[in-house]
Amino acid sequence: MNSEAEAAGSSLDSAKLIVAVLLVVGGLAAYYYFVDVTRVVRVLGLVGAGLVALFIAAQTAKGRETTSFVRETQIEVRKVVWPTRDETMKTTGIVMLVVIVTALFLWLLDLALGGLTRWLMSLGG
Repeated sequence: MNSEAEAAGSSLDSAKLIVAVLLVVGGLAAYYYFVDVTRVVRVLGLVGAGLVALFIAAQTAKGRETTSFVRETQIEVRKVVWPTRDETMKTTGIVMLVVIVTALFLWLLDLALGGLTRWLMSLGG
């Protein structure tokens, strides 16, 4: 009995997703078909079709999972402790200093190895 309910729910979910996709495709087709209508009206129609499609898709099992995931993500983002402006400025300064020191080191190493290579090449010829 449970597998029959799952199969019916699954086929109903598939039908809902197909309707949602058809709404989006229909909205896009209407946007380009009604060229003589002002762009604002066409965009509002497209946005409306998209919102209705999202509402229908949210009624499926995958849609409920996605909605739940988004809510949980928002809760986790609220728990993040963001650095203060002072911490951000200090960290940025340290990173820039390390980049500059590393670039100078690599530039000097390139000069030294290039000079060594030129010296070795001049010995052979």
